[in-house]
Amino acid sequence: MKHRGEFLLITAAMGFALGGVAAKILREADMDAFRLTQIRSTAAAVILLTIALINGKRQLYARRDEIKDLILFGIIGVSAVTSFYFFAIKYLYVSVALIIEFTAAIWIALYLRFVKKKHISPIMWVGIACAFFGLVLVSQIWSETSLHPIGVAVAFADAFALAYYFLTADRLTQTRTPLSLMTWGIGVAAIFWALILPWWNFPFEYLTNTYSLEGNLSGYSAPGWALVLWIVVIGTVIPYLLTVTGIKELSASTSSVIGMIEPIFAGVIAWWLLNEAFTTIQLIGCAVVLIGIYLADKARSQVKN
Repeated sequence: MKHRGEFLLITAAMGFALGGVAAKILREADMDAFRLTQIRSTAAAVILLTIALINGKRQLYARRDEIKDLILFGIIGVSAVTSFYFFAIKYLYVSVALIIEFTAAIWIALYLRFVKKKHISPIMWVGIACAFFGLVLVSQIWSETSLHPIGVAVAFADAFALAYYFLTADRLTQTRTPLSLMTWGIGVAAIFWALILPWWNFPFEYLTNTYSLEGNLSGYSAPGWALVLWIVVIGTVIPYLLTVTGIKELSASTSSVIGMIEPIFAGVIAWWLLNEAFTTIQLIGCAVVLIGIYLADKARSQVKN
């Protein structure tokens, strides 16, 4: 299938955005962000492990020299990306945190050019610049007046962790299947959260409570366990597998730019579900992001990574 990698990454971005809808409902009900991340990782790990075992447990075997990379991928590429983001938005507006997080595409390109000495096509640089500028327009970052230094520092740490995720997934999928890589990654993340946040203190009442939906679905309600299941399946398992498969078929640099479409999907969902309107500037920003993604994808054959 032509453009299969691009299709997988765009579909994954839609999944992450859809998962964010359910996560927002639970967060507005005061469920701790880290506890939500914990149950998301743990449930996803159980599902992925089950699928991996059914498809042949040999794919989960790891050589001794691979174990360190797999553990770091789970801690930095999975756990840190989510936890740093949630920590950053305690001090920054979500739009500001997202803009900083998606500088990951810039750090990836700089790393490939100056550390790995790879050739980066001029078209790729233009694509990254367009996509990033488009996100600035979509987020309307100039309307945010508060830049807490701790929040900014953690948001940049999040960007570096996201860059690590793309680069490491690109490298490890050369020898591992996407399913085995994400089973290891999310499995390590689940163990990490269990050590940090003991399960015997988990607020299980959030799973049994019923929550009213919002916007066009305001007449409906859903139990907490159903929202968590939506987050785990639609917003975690499926998009992670699609993302890693897309990275394997394209590259870390191109995939990170395509990932910038996620905030646009989040905005479209907010418009459809929550009746939040797009401004003219935001619509222009969406178009600029799409142009940037097109240019980055066009340049991928010239990026030797």
